[in-house]
Amino acid sequence: MKKCIYILMVLLTVIACSTASKNAFASKESKTKTTVNDTVRIANDSLEYEVIIIDNGFSFWLSSQALPRNYYSLNYLENKNQIYVNEWNNRVLQPQRFNPNLYEMTIDYQSHIRYGYEVNYLIYNYMIYFQNTYKQKLAGYVPSR
Repeated sequence: MKKCIYILMVLLTVIACSTASKNAFASKESKTKTTVNDTVRIANDSLEYEVIIIDNGFSFWLSSQALPRNYYSLNYLENKNQIYVNEWNNRVLQPQRFNPNLYEMTIDYQSHIRYGYEVNYLIYNYMIYFQNTYKQKLAGYVPSR
């Protein structure tokens, strides 16, 4: 009965291997920083939602590259998330055209539900991180942070 929003990005072995080979010359310190605490989870039982983001490096990127909380308005984040999620879901439904290893599952983001600032902030920043990390362009201009 519980409605859930899941963003579950697990890097598959193929992607992990290609990423590892690109970072073969990186120092041990930077590898440790990018893999520590790579799961972000938010849950709210009263609104019956849960967001889980699993992607190596996202937590580090969020703390070091993302603009601070309250930089964007809630309305801005909701509008951008709706655009990004719609395009994401379109790509999930077209595995012959878009890499199914990147777009594994749909995101159940409903514009009429008010998820709050924190959920929208994390979804938005994951979408920016995803686009910059995997050289994807979901919609329009993609900020570098």
